[in-house]
Amino acid sequence: MSLGSPRSLFFFAALGCLVMMGAALYLEHVVGLQPCPLCIVQRICVILFGLICLIAAVHAPARGGQRVYASLALLSAAAGAATAGRQVWLQSVPADQLPACLPSLDYMMEALPFQDIVRLVLHGTADCAEVSWTLFGLSIPEWSLLGFAGMILFALYQLLRRA
Repeated sequence: MSLGSPRSLFFFAALGCLVMMGAALYLEHVVGLQPCPLCIVQRICVILFGLICLIAAVHAPARGGQRVYASLALLSAAAGAATAGRQVWLQSVPADQLPACLPSLDYMMEALPFQDIVRLVLHGTADCAEVSWTLFGLSIPEWSLLGFAGMILFALYQLLRRA
């Protein structure tokens, strides 16, 4: 398995997702930051992207299968980028124009129909606009957006590369 083979690239992409999730869990459990609903959706997209890449690395499919895996990875990365972009936009909105905070996700899962939960979570709230941690002047959603941009570029490379 050469370093530039699709199989090894999918494996390294899965490892990158593992690092991203490790950072997210560190920020939650060690630093004490609580993820908002949009953060949870972004985590799901990272996990999905990582699982797709891991399955592709283990499966080592032919060219057609590589394109299928790359397409699925691209969809999950695009969904994550859209969610992170929404949260970055919410952080730029003045506080008085933000929607009110939501109840916990656990409570919403018990009390509301699924379509209402999805609508409320993707709409975002004042919780999602709070900037509680930065690194090099970038907030967590901005770092996530950069990560998803890298995932999209990776998936496009895998999708469009020649055999």
